[in-house]
Amino acid sequence: MQVQSFKDLPLSPEVLKSINELGFDALFPIQAQAIMPLLEGKDVIGQAQTGTGKTAAFGVPMVQKLNREVRGVQGLVLTPTRELANQDAENIAKFGKFAKVKVLAVYGGESINKQVHALANGVQIVVGTPGRLIDLVERRVLNLASIRFVVLDEADRMLDMGFIEDIEFILSKTPKDRQTALFSATMDENVMRISNKYMKKPEKILVSKDEIALTQMKQYYVVVNQGGKLNALCDLLQDDRVEKAIIFCRTRHETSRLADQLYKHGFHTHVLHAGFTQAQRDRSIMEFRHGRRNLLVATDVAARGLDIEGITHIINYDVPNDPPVYFHRIGRTGRKGEDGTAITLVSYGEMSNFNDIKHLTKTKIEEIKGQIAKEDSPIQGFF
Repeated sequence: MQVQSFKDLPLSPEVLKSINELGFDALFPIQAQAIMPLLEGKDVIGQAQTGTGKTAAFGVPMVQKLNREVRGVQGLVLTPTRELANQDAENIAKFGKFAKVKVLAVYGGESINKQVHALANGVQIVVGTPGRLIDLVERRVLNLASIRFVVLDEADRMLDMGFIEDIEFILSKTPKDRQTALFSATMDENVMRISNKYMKKPEKILVSKDEIALTQMKQYYVVVNQGGKLNALCDLLQDDRVEKAIIFCRTRHETSRLADQLYKHGFHTHVLHAGFTQAQRDRSIMEFRHGRRNLLVATDVAARGLDIEGITHIINYDVPNDPPVYFHRIGRTGRKGEDGTAITLVSYGEMSNFNDIKHLTKTKIEEIKGQIAKEDSPIQGFF
């Protein structure tokens, strides 16, 4: 029988106390299916995107299985970005609060000396990006000989970013009898190749297509002429229920151009794309997170690993070419079981790509009909 609640799991009083303090009770699907096999020592492949509770799915078992008698690093989490490394480390530290588990996030762009000092003081779990992890290993300040539990988080993203050799190098430095978990939003050939090479009879937890869509969300689309998208977007943003929104565009140029156009219409935004330096990215994310501006215009660099509470709306200004990207985008809202709204502006030339998205999910994406994007016909009152 599948467990329904954290209190039904064989967890220590310290870990349960941390979970209770966080207000966690009912298990999300990925947690209900992954935690018990991981607690039993099995390798697990989980298909899940950020925002579905996957950090607890691997973080809680990792904290629970630590050997308090061993001083060295026992848990290792690999992530594609510094944002996700920080997010995972913060959450795992919360799960291990009363068990007094020390968790460290390591990544480039930050002083390596600080991270070296923290490791010297004793850390049980390290969460990091592949490049910085290798740097620490090669400096002989991070010893992976005591690793018992490895997690590859957002494995598809790491492979897309060319980290395959780095991942293989890191895994080669860990004990062969380690436990391994892999979490990925998509399960392509590259992900399966890694799992086949480095995992032992993994239990596969693959969500169905309709679960990918985060069924608690309201999803809408509007068919407009390409030239009418800006007016349609401005009409949407005038609704006071759009409290905090990410507006996704396909290219860097389009994000900058749209932000300028919105400014001329009285909307102040931040911009985020891969052309930014790390300092510029951090500043945009921080200002958006803390509400100084409630609109973020972004490319898909923000679609994964970005964890910001209170996002009420995702607006797809452009339909993504790759259908799974749609689900990665809308996963930025409707998080932790809360409602969220996703709205996609579909030009006639994008209809084929959008139909591919609709075919991938059984959940309803409702059309807002009769919208002609003119200044005198605002799109309001539908959500």
